[in-house]
Amino acid sequence: MDFPKGKYAWMVKIGEKGQFVIPKEARELFGLTPGSEILVLGDSRRGLAILPIDEQKKLISNIFSEVEGNE
Repeated sequence: MDFPKGKYAWMVKIGEKGQFVIPKEARELFGLTPGSEILVLGDSRRGLAILPIDEQKKLISNIFSEVEGNE
């Protein structure tokens, strides 16, 4: 299947302990190494999102910008 430039999808299996392995290509693409921290967000309708630390910082900055703009 072809994806738009910069868009990716991978299939993973959940193990007996509820764990899964992030595919090597994804780890390399996002610079994930042993000990890297990721943020897992869940929405009961939309599913899961996994954000590497750089994306976490952007998200949190956007949230704080929105909060400050509404005060």
